[in-house]
Amino acid sequence: MVIIDGSVGEGGGQILRTSLALSLCLGIPFKITNIRAHRKKPGLRRQHLVCVNAAAQIGKAKVKGAKQGHQELTFIPADIAPGNYHFDIGTAGSTTLVLQTILPALMIAKGPSTLILEGGTHNHFAPTFDFIQRVFIPVINSMGPNINAQLERSGYYPKGGGRLNITIQPADKLRTFHINQRGEISECTAKAVVAGLPRHIAERELGVIKQKMGWNKECLQVIEQPADMGPGNVVCIEIKSKHITEIFTGFGKKGVRAEDVAKIAANAAIRYLEAGVPVGRYLADQLLLPLALSGGGSYTTLKPTLHTKTNSDVIKLFLDINININQTSNDVWSISTST
Repeated sequence: MVIIDGSVGEGGGQILRTSLALSLCLGIPFKITNIRAHRKKPGLRRQHLVCVNAAAQIGKAKVKGAKQGHQELTFIPADIAPGNYHFDIGTAGSTTLVLQTILPALMIAKGPSTLILEGGTHNHFAPTFDFIQRVFIPVINSMGPNINAQLERSGYYPKGGGRLNITIQPADKLRTFHINQRGEISECTAKAVVAGLPRHIAERELGVIKQKMGWNKECLQVIEQPADMGPGNVVCIEIKSKHITEIFTGFGKKGVRAEDVAKIAANAAIRYLEAGVPVGRYLADQLLLPLALSGGGSYTTLKPTLHTKTNSDVIKLFLDINININQTSNDVWSISTST
């Protein structure tokens, strides 16, 4: 059994989610203590429990300690059970984080699966549905599985109510990947979405992006969603290149000016373009686990986040694998794995 201190490194829910994913894939039980010990509300919260319960169903697992507020959990998986699943967070908690917890197991299972996930789809501190569909999943599909994700309804904090539909055709064996060149940029777009909020918020956001990125109006789009989905606001900058697509996001928040929301996304996109790397900081974090499961590969990215470094430490508790994270120039880093 793997023993994990949930307070080390980044110290958040990602340690638990990575542990659940690897435990399912490898059939290795684990015990985690000090879950989110230094957070304002330590221990398991509702969305973490959805991840635990979803993983338990898919892995026919025995679980001890799966209660709100608990800081210790034991998880003993059996076999991966593909099938049709429906998981409802019941709040605006992130559906995409639940997906990333259980997807690795289902994409190597012995049969296809379908998922319906309900909750938040565009959350702070989590990948948006747009990111999952157009950035993350294409890389995963290049490894052999066939995953299709559709957004039935958007869900924003604090209301939630979003709904995702996912189909998964697993791979017989995961192929590795090497993403070290971006290739020629083929398309750049930005969209600002408002739900139950005035259109001028989105227009102001796109005005900032037009100015900072130097793009013409044909690259910019306002999307107005039904008021009953809101209130919600998100701005996404999408950069399509020969070998990869990246998305940079700013989230509207009460008390934060629309211009500042747009600057967050634009500044991240500018840094990415100036560095010339293919893989952005957040995708670098999310690709580490599937890359490790494939046995070896590499990608080039910006300076890794603490999430990435913590993920690396957790992965090495489950797998006998080398994970090399090296700086190659001013704002360029190489990440590679090998057995």
